[in-house]
Amino acid sequence: MRITKVRNLSDMANKLFVITEIMSNFATSHHNSNPMEKDVTAADLEATLNEMQNDAQRDVLMRFFKTAPGEYGEGDMFLGLKVPQTRAVVKAARGRVPLGEIEKLLYSPWHEARLCGFLLLVEEMKSSMPARKGDSSQRRAARKEIYDFYVRHARQANNWDLVDLSCPYIVGPYLRNLPEPDYRVLYALADSDNLWEQRIAIVSTIDLIRCGIYEPTLILVDKLIAHPHDLIHKAMGWMLRELGKKDLDTMLDYLERRYDRLPRTTLRYAIERLPESQRQFWLKRKR
Repeated sequence: MRITKVRNLSDMANKLFVITEIMSNFATSHHNSNPMEKDVTAADLEATLNEMQNDAQRDVLMRFFKTAPGEYGEGDMFLGLKVPQTRAVVKAARGRVPLGEIEKLLYSPWHEARLCGFLLLVEEMKSSMPARKGDSSQRRAARKEIYDFYVRHARQANNWDLVDLSCPYIVGPYLRNLPEPDYRVLYALADSDNLWEQRIAIVSTIDLIRCGIYEPTLILVDKLIAHPHDLIHKAMGWMLRELGKKDLDTMLDYLERRYDRLPRTTLRYAIERLPESQRQFWLKRKR
């Protein structure tokens, strides 16, 4: 399966062109005039992604995502696609990729293929959320299947973009829609020995924060407060900043109690949107 190579998806016309080409190729590859009636395979998707590879962009991404020996993304392999390109492929295939095929994508050596798999899971979760007229047992079962699948394969989200583009739209919404709140999985992920599971734990709470649920975030920051990695420090600060957008008093109260223990990067991220005088107040106290 081949599509015309497109290097720049900066405008809507190029995006629409790519989507049209992808749909046409999926239809051709399945010998069916209506591609929506057929499943799309991991091989189909990887072939499409490979046709858009960009060597110059790959070099940029490999530096940006720290793939050198000893760095957090050591050994990761990139095709050189921009996120909108991968999203265009996902948009063309969503709803037609079985979980078994998504699993193959998650275990691909190519970063963009794994991203494609996680974004497909995001689309599956979106389609299974409660409808305006109410929830259903079928939708609840679908959400649980997607959530369980995601948590089972969470370590394949092995760079910060894979985490940040997936868990807020899968883990958070699932937990928020449970009949009874239960955030123990987040605390278990935070206790993991895996950096990416730990980041999933804290970043998943952005969905909860936006719905006025703050306690899990504060518990997780407490659990991760002595974590040695900068990617966790940044994630904690990001979540505290998001909390502050919703309830500044709660964030400031937490800072008052924990500023002396918070990593400096976490504090800087948390107070980023405060007036300069308040930012300086907290930074001077941290010294």
